[in-house]
Amino acid sequence: MEVTDGFELAIDEHVATLTLNRPATRNAVTAAMWRALPGILADLAAEPKVRVLLLTGAGGTFCSGADISEIHELGDNGDDTGLTVVAEHALVTFPKPVIAMIEGYCVGGGCQIALACDLRIAATGARFGVTPAKLGIVYPLSSTRRLAEIAGPAAAKLLLFSAELIGAEHAVRIGLVDEVCPPEDLRERVYGLAATMAGRSRLTIAAAKQIIDGRAGEAEVRAWQREARESGEMAEGVRAYREGRSPGFSWDAK
Repeated sequence: MEVTDGFELAIDEHVATLTLNRPATRNAVTAAMWRALPGILADLAAEPKVRVLLLTGAGGTFCSGADISEIHELGDNGDDTGLTVVAEHALVTFPKPVIAMIEGYCVGGGCQIALACDLRIAATGARFGVTPAKLGIVYPLSSTRRLAEIAGPAAAKLLLFSAELIGAEHAVRIGLVDEVCPPEDLRERVYGLAATMAGRSRLTIAAAKQIIDGRAGEAEVRAWQREARESGEMAEGVRAYREGRSPGFSWDAK
């Protein structure tokens, strides 16, 4: 699977790791990278081997934001058709679990990327900020609303109004981050969690993600429940429980 310059992709067992790989710029995301991300995600979504996606950054930093030298190419001055928002939407709608593994700086566009993931697990020294007020930029509508939904309106205003950086402990208190680990434990925790998810029912996870993200109503939930029965996924789970063994879930998205 090919990826554009600025990314590195590795697949081990059922876990794919997509790394922002521009350490000399603290992994600032270029316009080409924003443009390429939806295609990379589409390929990973279609790859049956991949059950969980990890997103991280090279060189001890998650992402310092969009590459400011290309700011006029992004088309994001409040416009939700801009490159960063299209890439963000591709992450939000990715059908498999996405975990952001965060070290160092997670700022601006980096925070935008992290918040589009399902979970965010950070090292204790990580620093977070949403900084458009330093540049006179109007933060995109969907990105602003997602920030407010995850961190709460007051925390979103604090981050956007001040453009100040906050530490990982502050970030976890406001819900911006889900867990904080010592740096030496981060990789083991994230990859262990990913391996656990990869062994669970992909049908259950796909349905839960749609429901939680507001992309499934009652009709879709009934369809998922019918699929669980008719595909044999639920029967295998119950049988494995009764037999005291790990289930061999076989469902995959068509």
